[in-house]
Amino acid sequence: MTPLHRLLLESPGPRALSLAPALEHAEFRQRALCLAAALQRRGVRRLALHLEDAAELAIALFGAWRAGVEVILPADLQPGNRQRLAPEVDLWLTDQPGDTRLDALQDEPLAAAELDLDACRLTLSTSGSSGEPKLIGKSLRQLANEVDALEALWGAELGAATLIGSVAAQHIYGLLFRVLWPLAAGRTFLRRALPFPEDIQLASLGLADARGFAWVASPALLKRMGDNLDWPALGRVSKVFSSGGALPAEAAQELQRRLGQWPTEIYGSSETGGIAWRQGEGLWQPFAGVALSQDDSGALRIASRYLPAGHIEQSADAVRLDASGGFELLGRLDRIVKLEEKRISLPMLEGALASHAWVADCRLGVISENRAYLGALVALSDAGLHVLRNEGRRALTQALRVHLGDHCEALALPRRWRLLRQLPLTAQGKLPQAQVDALLQAPRTRQPERVEEHEVDGEWRLLLDVPPDLAHFSGHFPRTPVLPGVVQIDWALSLARELLELPPRFCGMEVLKFQQLARPGDRLQLTLRFDAERGKLHFAYRNGDAPCSSGRILLGPGHV
Repeated sequence: MTPLHRLLLESPGPRALSLAPALEHAEFRQRALCLAAALQRRGVRRLALHLEDAAELAIALFGAWRAGVEVILPADLQPGNRQRLAPEVDLWLTDQPGDTRLDALQDEPLAAAELDLDACRLTLSTSGSSGEPKLIGKSLRQLANEVDALEALWGAELGAATLIGSVAAQHIYGLLFRVLWPLAAGRTFLRRALPFPEDIQLASLGLADARGFAWVASPALLKRMGDNLDWPALGRVSKVFSSGGALPAEAAQELQRRLGQWPTEIYGSSETGGIAWRQGEGLWQPFAGVALSQDDSGALRIASRYLPAGHIEQSADAVRLDASGGFELLGRLDRIVKLEEKRISLPMLEGALASHAWVADCRLGVISENRAYLGALVALSDAGLHVLRNEGRRALTQALRVHLGDHCEALALPRRWRLLRQLPLTAQGKLPQAQVDALLQAPRTRQPERVEEHEVDGEWRLLLDVPPDLAHFSGHFPRTPVLPGVVQIDWALSLARELLELPPRFCGMEVLKFQQLARPGDRLQLTLRFDAERGKLHFAYRNGDAPCSSGRILLGPGHV
């Protein structure tokens, strides 16, 4: 181990820090010291840092610390977030056009020196999943304490494994596990986050040598790792870490079956750092140096070496503390709502709803109209989609209401349902409550989900998902929802008007054919080609190899 505060000193010999592309310790050190000089010359005191490349983020972070600059890691670069942070920031160092780039900040290097563990400061920005985003200050000492605890727990198991991550290094989990821990422990890491299972597999198989590999993943990615991967080869993974949200028990069990090991789940937050870990369905085990207690409502209180000295962090997570020192999570107290003076736990209801075989994941929210009631955002399992396609929306939602009726009073049963194939989780596996509420308030969609589109020799080819909850399915037909032919024509014309220059007037149809039904959850290929000489828009839908519909839409100039 090389303590974090000594990383800018001379290395005893050649040492690779990152792969794809490779970065040696000597280059890391030199570039960080050159950056430090440039920041000092500019008089920068607070730096906003957002880089996709984890190695460049490490160079910028340590260079800023050497210059005595406080670093802010924005959760994202959305305009609202930038506006909130603008008063706090002297310089934006990002990949975004218009901001300062890392290679533009290089002066004659400052002298190498140890970093001050208490003076080096980092400010994290929360994702806002449970309210307004907020800033959380950390010292290098707090981060170093956490790195030491991780190495003491799992360093021997990891050995020389390369860290492959699916999560961004802008957040505490990715920063610690993908950057700071491997830097200190002498393990290499991949520079870019890989958010798709196929990319994780490709990178892993490229590292299946004596060095080995380990995954720093989100629950959202681990849930999507299906049968199409080379599991025997991936079984050489040294360790699988998961954090950022709850990993469903079924996903953990499936990984244990396929890999021969339980994923290691990490429980913590930006405010607290790591709190505890577990493997399988046992109790959460606190990290070394973490002391736990409860307030009068049963919510967890945390004191640790990863917090400012003497500070006790109050969480909103209800827990049951065990005499052995472990604990069980019981849900968030700040997601208890009142309906007609009755207290209702949204996490408890979500757990009950998610236990149904037709539900892959779900979130609940309150809809406030004439009177408040609950709405449910439901990601359907394959079995749930089958029921929707063959029995209809009403039968599916009614069965889910009956299932929930065993767990709550009638007033807590959702009255509004929005059905999806998967929840729109962030890369950190989170779904802000404000987004849940917005999706529940919005009317059911009337548009396809555009997966990809490209143009070849004047012909556009689009990949479209038919939303399970498409409004056009209502009444067409109640027990066997089918995408109406008129909607297919409307989608083809509307999408073509976005992509092609078309005459404005609809003049009719030619050779219209409907050969196969399009159903909820289908993925359709749509081709569009405009014959300008004849004023005809050719369209064709396919579902896999089977043709669904095709025809020609006649178009003409506007009325004079």
